[in-house]
This record gives sequence, C-alpha cells and structure tokens, in this order.
Amino acid sequence: MSLEETVERVLKGEGLEVTELHLAPEQTKPVTRKNTCFAVCAVIFNSKNEVLMIQEAKGVCFGSWYLPAGRMEDGESIEEALKREVKEEAGIDCQPITLLQIQEKGPSWIRFVFLAEKTGGSLKTPEEANADSLQAQWYERESLPKNIRKRDILTLIDAGIRYHQNPWFSELQPVDLPCDVVCQRLLLAFTSSNANPENSDEERIWLLVSNDLQLPVAASFEAPTLIITAKKLVKYCMPSIYEQLSVNTCGILGVQHNGRVPGQTDGVCLNTLVLLEYKEEEEEISVSSPPKTENGFRWHEVTNQNLRTEILQKIQEGSILPVQSL
Repeated sequence: MSLEETVERVLKGEGLEVTELHLAPEQTKPVTRKNTCFAVCAVIFNSKNEVLMIQEAKGVCFGSWYLPAGRMEDGESIEEALKREVKEEAGIDCQPITLLQIQEKGPSWIRFVFLAEKTGGSLKTPEEANADSLQAQWYERESLPKNIRKRDILTLIDAGIRYHQNPWFSELQPVDLPCDVVCQRLLLAFTSSNANPENSDEERIWLLVSNDLQLPVAASFEAPTLIITAKKLVKYCMPSIYEQLSVNTCGILGVQHNGRVPGQTDGVCLNTLVLLEYKEEEEEISVSSPPKTENGFRWHEVTNQNLRTEILQKIQEGSILPVQSL
C-alpha cells in the first residue's frame, strides 16, 4: 500500500494493521491492558432530548447519578462493552452512533465516550435495583439531579447535544483490528505557514514518515498517554531542535481495537493527527520548511491536492474526535 493510500485510509477513520512500532524503548514499560483500564461511557438522548442517567449502587458513590459507564471486561470489543454496560445499568438496548470523545487519566485509564441511541428494552426501575445500579431515568439538561457523582459528564452531555445539532466530525466507530499495546499511529504534519484551507493552493504540508515511507507508530508509556506520545516521538527524531518546537495533538482520526485474546489482541491503536510548529520565529531558523530529522525518520511533502486540503481543513476546523487528558 502506498503512503498516499495509507493517509487516505487514516483520514477516513479506517484502520491499518500494526506491523511495527517505530518508537518502543526497551527500558520503558509500555501501556497495555495489564497496567491500564479501558472504560466506556454512553450519552443517550430520547425523542424529547432528555439524557439517560443512572443512579449508582456502589458504596463509594451510592445514590448519586451519572451517565451509564464502566470498565471493559476481558474478551470484549469496545462496542460490546458499551452495549453491556448500558443494558446492565439502565435496562435498555442501545446502538452507538459515533465515538464522541476519548478521555484519559495518567496511564491509569482510557475511556471511550459514545453518543448512542436506544433500540429496545425499558428503563430499570427501583424495583429492579441491583449491584450495577439502583434505577435509570431521563432528565432534561437544565434539570439534572443535584447529586451528580462527578461533574465531568456535563461537558460530555453538552458535546452530545452539540453533535446532534451540528456534527463537527464524521461519525466514527472503532475498527476491529488487533494490537497488543496502547499505541498511536501519527499523522504528524508540518505546514509552511498557518494552516488556512482557503489558501490551500499556496500551502505546503509535510508528513513525518519512517525511512521506508510508513506513518510512524509509537507505543504509549507510563505518562499522560495520549498527549505525551507524540512529544516523545518528536524528541526522539528531532533531538537537536526539540526545545524550539511545539507539538499539538489535534485529535483522533480513528480507533483500532480487537480485544478477543487478553494480552495479545486487546491493546488499542489510536490514529492521531498532530501539528508540529516552531514556538517562535528566529532569524537562524527557516520556519517555511520542516525541521531536520534523525534516527530513521524523514519528511514527505504532500503533493496530492485533495489530501493536502483535507488535512489542512481538519487542522483548521478541528473536525476530528477530541481527546481530553484529565
């Protein structure tokens, strides 16, 4: 597969098999399902635009309200975990519409937040209370329960409302492809000036690639996983100028996960868009060309007009799945 075909697939949210890790230092422990938790969360609205909430049954947060959410189990895909958690906690069947956001906390957990819709079942009643939840109810955004477990869900509810009203990225679902660690395939771009789709004919854009013209895949390590990985890669392949560079993770273009074989196929690969810029202009540095690379990497200029325009639009408009480090 050519580099151009690879970039097209990544931009469409499609997956690619992980065959090589370009950054995986042996002395550093990579993030896997053994040392991090994968979780799911559902934002579901009914025909009245009310959001689905569940009342917690766990001792530490007993009686408080939250979105349906929980940890993935061994052998599950991300979508299977979503459907199971919603069924157990809320009593209804659901179908994912799109991934809405990816959240992380340290390397301790990564949470996949979905916008989903009800497809069957009925709300869990107080008479059906069990260890999973006490009950489920629909609530208007302006009339949510006062005893919410954590207020982080408010931004997720608002994102779901916004997506319904005006989707800012195409619907995105996880792709069933195996991986044994948490890693990122980086569409790491450098532009000749501030990205501006209106002047895309004049804009030049380069992508960081390995010497064999592959998009780099970097393992995530025990740090704020999703944000730090790109910085570690840039520091590795541009060490002499790293301190003068700004590495900005724009968001997620695609999610790859299988989960069938614990310890072997239950990692996740996140195809990530990253923008590399100089922190400030200096006379001795040409900011119109990408920085010098080392250690087996080089720059490839994107000459395909359609690809260049699409990449620039995603950078400028933020039309990709957001990622949040908590």
